[in-house]
Amino acid sequence: MARVSQEHLDARRRQILAGAARCFARNGFHGTSMQDVLKEVGLSAGAVYRYFAGKDDLIAAIADEAFGDIRHAFADAAEVTPPPTPDVLLGRVLRTFLAGQLYGMERRTCAALIVQVWAETLRSERLSTAFGDGYAGMRVGWAKLVEAYRAAGIMHADVSGDDVARTMIATAQGFMVQEALFGGVEPEVLENGLRGLMSMGPQKIS
Repeated sequence: MARVSQEHLDARRRQILAGAARCFARNGFHGTSMQDVLKEVGLSAGAVYRYFAGKDDLIAAIADEAFGDIRHAFADAAEVTPPPTPDVLLGRVLRTFLAGQLYGMERRTCAALIVQVWAETLRSERLSTAFGDGYAGMRVGWAKLVEAYRAAGIMHADVSGDDVARTMIATAQGFMVQEALFGGVEPEVLENGLRGLMSMGPQKIS
């Protein structure tokens, strides 16, 4: 029997994930069956179940891939001296999603899928654990960037790295929700808004 290359296995896995993502974005997780996924990707049950045991596996893999894109963005930013400021970095991360690079989907569909993944964490303990790990990883990534900002002299030493991390993550999540619900969200809006906020000096409270 001919040996199947790793490239072929990776391509087939991604084909299945892309088809499942389209189904989930179109019909929701609970409105999608494994039969729907099989029909979407045009493969047999055996071919699909070789990679994924069921919908939970598919959802977890989609979430992991989304976090992977974000991790890569942070890793690239950490290699630059000085690192890109939050407005630039968040704009870059949002463009990755909204340009439809996640399974080649249209930007609003991509955003809707991500929001559904977040909502599904409230139901699935397994997905909640995976999402929690990804969230923790993003907080660590931001904390490292804050250290780099301090070293470059562009952020005050008394600013909590974790506070910055949670605020920036919430900002990105909010824009993803806006795109999913209303459409028309442009990364430039986030960049300009953050840049404006970053230009404000501290205010004395009487």
